[in-house]
Amino acid sequence: MSSDPRLKAAITHWGPRFVANGVMLTDFEEVTGSISSYDDWCSAWSARAAHHEKLGHDALAKKYVLTAGECLQRAGIYYHFASFLFVHDQPQMRAAHKKQIECRQAALPYLRPAGERVEIPYERKTLAGILRKPAGIEQPPVIVMAVGLDSTKEEGDAYEVPFLARGMATLIFEGPGQGEAQYDFAIRGDYEVPVKAVLDFVEKRSDLDAKRIGMWGVSLGGYYAPRAAAFDKRIKACIALGGPFNWGAAWDGLPELTREAFRVRSHCKTQDEARRNANTLSLESAARNITCPLFIVNGRLDRIVPAKDAERLAREAKGPVKLMMIEDGNHIATNRAYRWRSQSADWMKEQLG
Repeated sequence: MSSDPRLKAAITHWGPRFVANGVMLTDFEEVTGSISSYDDWCSAWSARAAHHEKLGHDALAKKYVLTAGECLQRAGIYYHFASFLFVHDQPQMRAAHKKQIECRQAALPYLRPAGERVEIPYERKTLAGILRKPAGIEQPPVIVMAVGLDSTKEEGDAYEVPFLARGMATLIFEGPGQGEAQYDFAIRGDYEVPVKAVLDFVEKRSDLDAKRIGMWGVSLGGYYAPRAAAFDKRIKACIALGGPFNWGAAWDGLPELTREAFRVRSHCKTQDEARRNANTLSLESAARNITCPLFIVNGRLDRIVPAKDAERLAREAKGPVKLMMIEDGNHIATNRAYRWRSQSADWMKEQLG
């Protein structure tokens, strides 16, 4: 195995997530086995993404639209994982990020159900999202989905499908410091501000039931979602997956790549500045204002967000709480996704009726 500690950490800790979210196991093994330095990560994953992208365009040329959607969707995920923490080489990261957007956008019409790119007005610019609606339901409830520090709307398919299958629409979006918004807007702790813009957007859509809004968040989004639920009572139920209670308190234990990505996406010049911003991502005075039903998932073995953060959120929230602690789970328990993905969607369906 490589002596590059960044590459070793990436392979050890990201494998379950990659496979659970749409990367073929053989591709993961071959791509990671072909490189000896993390500096080659983005180019190696982009090359494998291009292979799946070509399969998609070949299928489209033959009008095999379901196959095209599947292959282009997968290509988008591979380009996403090429770029997702590659902040030390901005030109490579941006090129792969541009390709991931392009591939998932090309896939959207051919997915089942299809997806629609939406642009949500926010601070004189826009936040990008993807809306998917279950077939045959006129005004479905909608799950607003907050991604994490290194996830984007292009990684969303595996997260969206359980809700769509149960008759709920999904609106996955990128807020400040995330995905397309990382270039214009820095990460901010008061995430209720961008969520307000998203919920205002939902209320303007006649094809969604704005009285039945669920909020969902993964990783750092597992902080953003309950934070928004504390301030916006339009959120009727909330799912928090592997989110920190106070990101600043976790700072010293974070992997180097995670800290650096947070610095860049916080638009900070130094790690000290970034740490100060991390301290603004806190539920310290907000958790007690969460009154809607809350479903919390954490892996006991999570090396990024300690299990005690989930337990504290469960204690301090004031509404009904279901805490699912996966004892042998890693970060977000992606190594045991079958234990919580469908189950949390069942729970959300019950809450929204």
